[in-house]
Amino acid sequence: MTRNRFKKVLLVAPEVSSQKLTAEYSSVKHIDSVHQVFPSIYQLNPDLIVLDYNHFSKDVEKIVRRIRGNKFYSKIKICCYKTKPHTKQDGLLTAIGVDFFIYQEELVFDTKSKSIPNIFSSIFDITHLAGLVPNPSTNL
Repeated sequence: MTRNRFKKVLLVAPEVSSQKLTAEYSSVKHIDSVHQVFPSIYQLNPDLIVLDYNHFSKDVEKIVRRIRGNKFYSKIKICCYKTKPHTKQDGLLTAIGVDFFIYQEELVFDTKSKSIPNIFSSIFDITHLAGLVPNPSTNL
């Protein structure tokens, strides 16, 4: 899989998850409502849309199907953030048009290797992402 640096990113997630990202990166536009997705896509014309599956699980399938059904949106990559893999859900989302998945365990900062092997390490500074995701070892 090739790594791309996306120029315009639309982040569809709850407000608390993106405060650091939108403050540090001008290429990230954050929205927290399903009703703002398509007006924002039309206005921004993003290269990548990151959908928080945990927050919008009921609407993700409808959004992806509508994006993939419109030729205007054909070049937009769709990424889905999830807490853990689920074979049935991931298979369905891949079949209808989701290009990438980001799982919570991929974003946890590994102090031994000092890196996170995922496709978005080239997009954002990892120190910002590591601050957004709680470390599972501290939740004892």
